[in-house]
Amino acid sequence: MDRNVRSVDDVMKLMDRLFAPEADRWTSRAGAWWDGFYEDRSKPVPFFVAKPDESLASCLDRGAVTPGRALDLGCGPGRNALYLASRGFEVDAVDLSPGAVAWAEERAAEAGADIRFHCGDAFAEDAPAGPYDLIHDSGCFHHLPPHRRVSYLELVDRALVPGGHLTLTCFAAGAMGSELPDADLYGGAGLQGGLAYTPESLRWIFSGMEVVELRRMRKEPADSLRFGEDFLWTALFRKPEGSGPLSR
Repeated sequence: MDRNVRSVDDVMKLMDRLFAPEADRWTSRAGAWWDGFYEDRSKPVPFFVAKPDESLASCLDRGAVTPGRALDLGCGPGRNALYLASRGFEVDAVDLSPGAVAWAEERAAEAGADIRFHCGDAFAEDAPAGPYDLIHDSGCFHHLPPHRRVSYLELVDRALVPGGHLTLTCFAAGAMGSELPDADLYGGAGLQGGLAYTPESLRWIFSGMEVVELRRMRKEPADSLRFGEDFLWTALFRKPEGSGPLSR
């Protein structure tokens, strides 16, 4: 008799299959899909630019986040990882796509930046584990199926030091992404290119953390030294000292 479930991880992987082939964009099988996405580096994709998120730069400029050890989660071509390294952070960066990581490594070599890149699933046992003072996520969270929010919160809880910060950028409801209820996504609708969030939903999901800032990202002009698109939310969360599990 065929049995597939014995652990929570087995349940997660079983639910992942409900989103195939979309799930292949963020699980360990994602290399081919994302490598195709990153193959043409000249495409007019907003986040292909070699600029940091304006929200991340703002946090550092005003001292809300200070240099320490950082994880760039879903680093893509490495624009934020390079910026963090330039601001004095010790940086680990993880992405599913070999093509994205190769591009990021090229940029790091050109800049003379010492960044540890890891190609693979951020939820896997061999992923960078920290501890980190900062986790930065620019566009990873909104590509996760609802059940993987549990994995995400567990990662943040496990890898982020008490008093550490999570900087998050994700699709804003009413501007970009799917606004279907979670339950409807499991009925065959799929992720539809990414999930949109409201301020209320983000506060609820990250209710175990202190909300330092939650706002729309500022749209930056083409000649700006920073990346900014106003179809995104940007948030700064702080993990309280002595906090309990975030995914309870």
